[in-house]
Amino acid sequence: MVGLLTAALSALPIAACAPEAPRSSQDTDADHPAPRPLRAEVLDVLPHDPEAFTQGLEVSGDTLYEGTGLVGESTLRAGPVGGEPTTTVAVPEPLFGEGITVVDDRIWQLTWRAGIAIERDRDTLEERRRVDYDGEGWGLCHQPERDRLVMSDGSATLTFRDPADFTVLGTVTVTDTGTPVTDLNELECVDGDVYANVWHRDDLLRIDPGTGAVTARVDAGGLLTPEEAAEADVLNGVAALPGTDHFLLTGKLWPKMFVVRFVPTG
Repeated sequence: MVGLLTAALSALPIAACAPEAPRSSQDTDADHPAPRPLRAEVLDVLPHDPEAFTQGLEVSGDTLYEGTGLVGESTLRAGPVGGEPTTTVAVPEPLFGEGITVVDDRIWQLTWRAGIAIERDRDTLEERRRVDYDGEGWGLCHQPERDRLVMSDGSATLTFRDPADFTVLGTVTVTDTGTPVTDLNELECVDGDVYANVWHRDDLLRIDPGTGAVTARVDAGGLLTPEEAAEADVLNGVAALPGTDHFLLTGKLWPKMFVVRFVPTG
């Protein structure tokens, strides 16, 4: 499967990818532009552990990092894209693992309701320290150009945090044509934008973190067959593939992971 991924990426350079359609002022009003409709075009299908309750997904270099949830089953895993994890560590009870992100030689891993962020060694995945925070932890990503973390908590609020000590730097409310969007879940920071899974929805949002405005909505429905979907849980896992405009998508208890690109609908 790793060979298929490599072949797919080499055969589909960025320049050959279909460009997104230009923004249309006719689809907007002056204050609240409508999000651009996009869809997830499947380029390749990779295996995924159907027992993994995926909470966080990120690719750094050649390594795929995945955080999983549920009390007594939460883990952090690392390994090649499309292959078996080579390193796995357990998140001790009673913690429920949530979103993850890589920052330099470290990984931050959230927990759901314990108010604890775990800082880990990027290579060994071993715990370095714990930091307390208020509220719930859902999704997490790092904006290297701003050197800040972006965190979701299931509400319409994204919280910006210092990647060194996890202190709060600010917040923004996410809105779709002026209306707040709740249930923001797993996050991915890409080129100044934030992509967010929305709990119990088969689409992703592209968010301008400066204003909180949803600038695009990606239809990711129908990736699993009806039979596969019946045994799986929600879409929850988005990771950009470095050096390309491709993404990995998966979900909780999904038997597959998909290499996709986001293209105009229609």
